[in-house]
Amino acid sequence: MNVFDPFTHLQTVTVVGLGGTGSQVARSLARMIYDMRRARLHIPKVVFVDPDVIEEKNVGRQMFSAGDIGQNKSRVLARRFNQALGLEIEAIDQPLDARRHIERHGNLVIGCVDNHLARRELAKVDGIWLDAGNHFDSGQVCIGNSADRDTLLRHIDGDQGKYRYLPSPALLFPQLLEPEPQPVPQPTLSCADLVARGEQHLLINDLVACVVAGYIYKLLHRQPVTTFVSYVSVDGLSVHSLPICRDELLQYLGELRIPT
Repeated sequence: MNVFDPFTHLQTVTVVGLGGTGSQVARSLARMIYDMRRARLHIPKVVFVDPDVIEEKNVGRQMFSAGDIGQNKSRVLARRFNQALGLEIEAIDQPLDARRHIERHGNLVIGCVDNHLARRELAKVDGIWLDAGNHFDSGQVCIGNSADRDTLLRHIDGDQGKYRYLPSPALLFPQLLEPEPQPVPQPTLSCADLVARGEQHLLINDLVACVVAGYIYKLLHRQPVTTFVSYVSVDGLSVHSLPICRDELLQYLGELRIPT
């Protein structure tokens, strides 16, 4: 069994995007931090980042109530979990700026965003990037820490079952950094808009967030992370994860000459 072992001491966990998936991830993360503190384990700093204001369409579909309308998403959730669990989560009510908002070392950054500009900032982060995305009733979660193809290919076989490097989400799915094609000019729709229009399953964010939380839990508790991509489906009630190994990684990195 191969495992992801990046030799990273996690000092900061940042959740970027507190919408359909991100608000559920934030709830799970807050519970983990509370439980770890109670067990007297080391806990990292936690930061929520989202510039958006809560709207009526977010109520019920995300972790917000009618009384939250008009307030910033990151500040509402940070305040809620801090008060409920005695935590010290920080909130940033601005678009992510990797240079200003992310620490230099020891980062786990969780991307739960639905636009390419935010993902371009996520791609600049030095650390582990855990990314979540979804369509109508399916989605994917991927984890990585390097966008350097040559480095990844040099370590394609790991070291005695341990992989220090995994391809970043931007390398696995380059389209994440590109704007979605718009054949007819129209405003970009959020997850809440899509759910309201019946173009996104109400439960897909919950299922994706649960898988994200599973990866976070393993990383925080230093348990073996043995997969690098997980595909989820509400229709099939399934989660299919790809194991960390040469053959699976090469499917994404390409059959290229391995540097010596």
